[in-house]
Amino acid sequence: MSIQWKQYDTGVHFDELIGTKGKPRKPAYNLLEYLHSLDENELETRRQMAEATIQEMGVSFTVYSEEGNIDRAWPFDIVPRTIAASQWQQTAEGLKQRLKALNMFIADLYDKQEIIKDGIIPGHIVLKSKNYRPECVGIKPAHGVWAHICGTDLVRDADGQFYVLEDNLRVPSGVAYMLENRAITKRVLPELFEKGDIKPVDDYPARLFDTLVSLSPRRIKRPEIVVLTPGIFNSAYFEHAFLAQQMGAELVEGSDLVVGKDDCVYMRTIAGLERVDVIYRRIDDLFLDPEVFQKDSVLGVPGLMRAWQAGKVALANAPGAGVADDKVVYAYVPEIIRYYLNEEPLISNVETFLCDDPEQRQYVLDHLDELVVKPANESGGYGMLIGPHSTKKEQAQFAKLIKKNPRNYIAQPTLSLSTAPTLVGKGKLEPRHLDLRPFVLQAKDSYVTTGGLTRVAMKKGSLVVNSSQGGGSKDTWIVNGEGC
Repeated sequence: MSIQWKQYDTGVHFDELIGTKGKPRKPAYNLLEYLHSLDENELETRRQMAEATIQEMGVSFTVYSEEGNIDRAWPFDIVPRTIAASQWQQTAEGLKQRLKALNMFIADLYDKQEIIKDGIIPGHIVLKSKNYRPECVGIKPAHGVWAHICGTDLVRDADGQFYVLEDNLRVPSGVAYMLENRAITKRVLPELFEKGDIKPVDDYPARLFDTLVSLSPRRIKRPEIVVLTPGIFNSAYFEHAFLAQQMGAELVEGSDLVVGKDDCVYMRTIAGLERVDVIYRRIDDLFLDPEVFQKDSVLGVPGLMRAWQAGKVALANAPGAGVADDKVVYAYVPEIIRYYLNEEPLISNVETFLCDDPEQRQYVLDHLDELVVKPANESGGYGMLIGPHSTKKEQAQFAKLIKKNPRNYIAQPTLSLSTAPTLVGKGKLEPRHLDLRPFVLQAKDSYVTTGGLTRVAMKKGSLVVNSSQGGGSKDTWIVNGEGC
């Protein structure tokens, strides 16, 4: 029995694929028409094919637990999410605008701090951020860019428009899964790629490589680029290895690198020491250099900051970029865009309440049962309070946390996150909430991925999309044509 879209209940949410009265949205028409032609057994066969492909390709992620680190197969739903190319083009321009302004903001913070002097953002908000690095003051990275790779989380509310939920400028992850999602989908639904309406995503590794090459302090034909990983026990190690392989770069750990007396960074090889020009680091700031940051770190490279400050090696993302990653700073991004670019933001923020402000804090405390409360610098969905799904005890605990450290918390309305059809049983499709993480590159030029990593909450009614907390993923299709 084939799927009847008129029987698919979108509820009160904006559904990415199904419009009013069960009619497919324009970008999803060919996809839904094709899925409609498949019976339950064929859909189940395609789902099993996806699982087998994931196993064959070794696509996995690591979950940290009390029992230890567990490698799990990548959770994947075979029904893609579709977005019109016309809407995506506007969104991509907004993402470029946002990262350009954020990079100007970071550069200003580690230089003249004019945005603070002009009263646009309070000094204590940024200078007391756990990701502000005084050690970076006075450094001038290539092209004036600090955050070269950004993963910006987008959501759609009930109005169908994209909103920025947060920026990730430290060591954003997930792009390898975006690429693998496409590879899996091409195996499972190959017929749908024949027309060429779906825009490709496979140029990202080449774009990333070009971005990194442009940072090289040596103007040579083939700079030495390495990906610095914490090692196999890191949750994103699959991605580190994947991107290194795709770029033809070396995957290294801190013990593979050494800083010489000339302040250059060298990689240990069988043939001897070889100079490194650019390090795509996937290690947090505090573990990068035990001479400067955490003294007992065995993940980093002694002297690395000295080499970077001397201009002998490039680091992407630059240390200190995470100051703009702070969820409290996020609330000021519209003003940051206006201040540095003299432009209106092309993509809006989600309404945000700052607990650092006494009046806004009282509103949050009075409405904890309605709001989503987030700590300033946690990731992965940890440390949050989702008000409508919380208990009185949890609300009381968060009230204490907010009063103790108001600077560390923001609150946002509980969004009516958009949904998309998701396979939840044999031939059974139900709406599940999702978000989107596109990736933005900036150096001499800017680039935005064609779509991004769609994360989906596999549990009915859940708003938590993180894979570490039971979420899954879908392929994201940017489809030629108009409409939303």
